[in-house]
Amino acid sequence: MGVYRKVLLPASILIAGLSVSTLALAQASRDYVYVVGSSTVYPFATVAAERFGRGTHFKTPKIESTGSGGGLKLFCDGVGVDHPDVSSASRRIKPSELDACRRNGVDEIVEIKFGYDGIVVANAIRAPSVQLSSADLFFALAKFVPGNAPGELRPNPNRTWSDVNPALPGLRIEVLGPPPTSGTRDAFVEMAMEAGCRSIPWVAALGVTDRARYRGICHSIREDGAFIEAGENDNLIVQKLDANPKAFGIFGFNFLDRNMEKVKVATVDGIVPTFAAIEDGNYPVSRPLYLYIKKAHVDVIPGLRGYLREFTSERAWGDEGYLSERGLIPMPADERHAMAVAVRDLVPLSGETWKAPR
Repeated sequence: MGVYRKVLLPASILIAGLSVSTLALAQASRDYVYVVGSSTVYPFATVAAERFGRGTHFKTPKIESTGSGGGLKLFCDGVGVDHPDVSSASRRIKPSELDACRRNGVDEIVEIKFGYDGIVVANAIRAPSVQLSSADLFFALAKFVPGNAPGELRPNPNRTWSDVNPALPGLRIEVLGPPPTSGTRDAFVEMAMEAGCRSIPWVAALGVTDRARYRGICHSIREDGAFIEAGENDNLIVQKLDANPKAFGIFGFNFLDRNMEKVKVATVDGIVPTFAAIEDGNYPVSRPLYLYIKKAHVDVIPGLRGYLREFTSERAWGDEGYLSERGLIPMPADERHAMAVAVRDLVPLSGETWKAPR
């Protein structure tokens, strides 16, 4: 008589085994593309979805603004029709997020860079114009700032902008910005706050000798009311700035481009955030934008491949495309061509490609 042994398989193997049968039912159970992610990318993803829905026999894709971090979490939760097909992000996927994806059976992830955006610091059109440096932003918004002796930190004592820099207005520091799940927040901390933090020699040295402490100093935003988390809705930040001329806001350039009658920008390190300055990299708070795609869903979810082609077509992301009219900074033509090939071939990320310079 044979011996029956129960074998417990790892969850990732079970998920991988089930995903084929789950996706085989996709056409019957979900007949539209499902996209989550960045509030910055949301307007671009939405207008491409509307164009795709009007121009094809497929349903208009469903687009949700969840923030980059929130979108990638949903994206990485699993494979199948209950999970998003695409996640947009205003910063690159993190190694920890890739690990989470793989633990849940999301093994083949295609990364598409589709353009650039700048992060602006703005206030109401009727408020004073200001010129900020990266150091000003760090000393205004950091949770802790250096004390009198090297290595000493203290809770941020600056209450007004003139406390930070006598050349700035004597207004109370009040900055509306995105939550920790936002790619805009991540990018602002890494490009603006960290650049200002490096102006302190002993902190800059920590970047080599004690990376964890360095990041703890340079990336921590104060929680005493000077920085106000305003959610993922950048339009709401614009509305609040229009109502409160004493406040500043942090959001994507594309929202500035559509609200020039309400808000104006501060220069950062002497550079005005213009289309040209972001495109050529002169503006210091510029960033690439991404789409992340589940290869397992392509050609199974109706319209997914077509939506990706629409989003990455010259009529959309080209120099004169409709996304640039919404504030997207197009990539150079050779980059667009390379990414169009990536959309066609859908080559998944690997450890080697993820580490490659961008």
